[in-house]
Amino acid sequence: MLKFLQKTVLAAATGVALLASTGAAIAADWPKKTIQMVVPFPAGSSPDVLARTIAEPMSQALGQTIIVDNKPGAGGNIGTRFVARAKPDGYTLLLTINGPMVTAPTLYKKSLGYDPLKDLQPISLVGTSPNVLIVPADSPATNLTEFIELAKKEKGALNYGSVGAGSASHLSMAMLEHAADIELTHIPYSGFPQIISGVIAGDIHGAFMVPGIAMPQVNSGKIRALAVTSLEESELVPNMPPVAATKGFEGFEAISWDALFVPSGTPEAIVTRLNELTQEVLARPEVQEKIRALYFTPESSSPAAMTERIQSEKVVWDEVIERLQLTLD
Repeated sequence: MLKFLQKTVLAAATGVALLASTGAAIAADWPKKTIQMVVPFPAGSSPDVLARTIAEPMSQALGQTIIVDNKPGAGGNIGTRFVARAKPDGYTLLLTINGPMVTAPTLYKKSLGYDPLKDLQPISLVGTSPNVLIVPADSPATNLTEFIELAKKEKGALNYGSVGAGSASHLSMAMLEHAADIELTHIPYSGFPQIISGVIAGDIHGAFMVPGIAMPQVNSGKIRALAVTSLEESELVPNMPPVAATKGFEGFEAISWDALFVPSGTPEAIVTRLNELTQEVLARPEVQEKIRALYFTPESSSPAAMTERIQSEKVVWDEVIERLQLTLD
């Protein structure tokens, strides 16, 4: 019996060693050709700019070209589905935001065509950014409390803009409405520039927006910012109080993020190499400077931590979606 156990342990150890050496060989042999980094949003969008910011130094480190390939449509679902169905060989990457990974499975239960947690393997977080609550420059509301008081006084007369049903700008405000026990009229727009124009003109009474678009207009005095959706004050928007700092809104958080993924089944050695490379690139001062200029905080993570983030956020946003009885199928 002892000899049998010894043989079993030896065989298992040999198997582990063989897998490790095979993984090392795969990583050492990769990449041999051009890598495709899919961004499921248009050229010029923040995910696109972030992707191009990290793609160049990653290309240099790997000795192979990384081509950023924009595949927009359906709120990011088309490009995400493309990567989910791609060959898991390390030559197709995905840089995407929360939506396709967190809220899409609940919003598109019938037509999504992929399972974020089964069909895609996280590599690392790349950057995070809070949303900013904006109002017209001449709004009577100068802080969150006054905005809520105004909404209660007007009894449904105030509206807010978003970039569409199910978007972060929509769901964040829906979460605020519920927490504050107020009712606002939702007006979907085709993009953030149209919302900015509407807020400047006074046609839109409020909106949640990424600071990269909002803050230049705030700094010029054309609109006013009331609060950020990070739990604590953000270095990206200094001296701006968090929604969570207002009594009754403790724990209120709505963070936009971008992260890297590969198709599930990609060799673990390649996943590890990509994670190490992402961390290395994000630690470079020149890369950090470019990312912060977009009003994002450079931030990496382990693949496991990224999976946990998606799972925990899904619980929060599923509750909002289900309360709205919202489906986009």
